[in-house]
Amino acid sequence: MVRTPKDLADRMGIRRRQAEADDGYARETFTQPRDQARRTARAFLDRWPAAAYMSAVESWRELPGGEIEFTMKRLRSAD
Repeated sequence: MVRTPKDLADRMGIRRRQAEADDGYARETFTQPRDQARRTARAFLDRWPAAAYMSAVESWRELPGGEIEFTMKRLRSAD
């Protein structure tokens, strides 16, 4: 069985998401072309401002072919 760096990254990502599932943050993962990724991240931060929701780009990586896979996180509530 041939394993690629993407296979390893996918397995590591699954483990990380399972470990972080109960840390109070909501997460969304996207895979998009670079320009669309920038627009999506900006819209996310506009909708859930960092000052209130501690919103951030949690992780990102460039995939073969130039697409960007990234995860945005925010607190579930601003209270």
